Amino acid sequence: MDEPCENPQKPAAPSAPFAEKAWLKILAGYRQPRATRSAFELAVTAIPFALLWSAAWAAVRYGFLPGLILVVPAAAFLLRLFMIQHDCGHGSFFARRRLDDWVGRTIGILTLTPYDYWRRAHAEHHASAGNLDERGVGDIETLTIAEYNALSRRRRLAYRLYRHPAVMFGIGPAWLFIFKQRLPFGMMRSGPLPWISTMATNLAIALAAALLIWAGGIVPFLLVHLPIVLLAGAAGVWLFYVQHQFEETHWSKKPDWQFQHAALHGASHYDLPPILRWVTGNIGIHHVHHLASRVPYYRLPEVLRDHPELADIGRITLMESLRCVKLVLWDEQTRRLVSFRDVARLRAAS
Repeated sequence: MDEPCENPQKPAAPSAPFAEKAWLKILAGYRQPRATRSAFELAVTAIPFALLWSAAWAAVRYGFLPGLILVVPAAAFLLRLFMIQHDCGHGSFFARRRLDDWVGRTIGILTLTPYDYWRRAHAEHHASAGNLDERGVGDIETLTIAEYNALSRRRRLAYRLYRHPAVMFGIGPAWLFIFKQRLPFGMMRSGPLPWISTMATNLAIALAAALLIWAGGIVPFLLVHLPIVLLAGAAGVWLFYVQHQFEETHWSKKPDWQFQHAALHGASHYDLPPILRWVTGNIGIHHVHHLASRVPYYRLPEVLRDHPELADIGRITLMESLRCVKLVLWDEQTRRLVSFRDVARLRAAS
């Protein structure tokens, strides 16, 4: 399935010198993956994950509980496996659709993510990111100030709870990866593929879990794999949050919404330290990824190296990203994300 983000309806209206460039044409030169590099990336991620998982299981099995600390690096490698699954979903990892799909489906058993169902939802996210008229699929729910003010008191409370950090990064990932993805929510009537994807993944997860529990016991399995999945899931939700929920992000309605501008300004450049860049598969270079989703993640740094003008667009550092948690509503007047406290001040001043 071709990614909608590679075929925008019309070019963006230039708002700055960098936006005048034909970025889609420029970035097409980076789309070709290198098969040996892709295989290497898969190996240096999957093998350490398997070794760390096994070592953590052995530590629990033989009573060396301090060995449970190994679930932390194991979760980091599971997160990186998800980034490979993510590239497979875009057809950018090996650029061979059948191979990408089967690698993605296999990783999906470990990440508890039905690959084909997720791929379709994620493609819709790319096609509509930053479009106020097409929110709801593959996104973190974001209301405008006017929409929030129009809600009943109970629904305002529900939105506040949804956007609370404990829910967003604690309860949310557990709900998403353990429960929600067991059924094709949002695509119940979208044909057989979402159902086949979720049910086949559920069956594969059940068989893999049964085999591991039979071989090592249910307690070691729950003490090892469950924390790994939850830690990796929380980190993944955090990354997705920061990539779109920052103060100067972009939202607009049609006909003002245009693909290139929304991609460049509606996704951040999360400028992480080198080790975190590696673990997260360079997904922090998210504005470039939204411009050209078929660029393999290991080639994204090449884009910034060759086109340094892109590096400062939407750039946020690790420390700056911590302040993004409070940004919860879109102000259509100032065209920025604001906090509940900002809205209260506006209401008091009016």
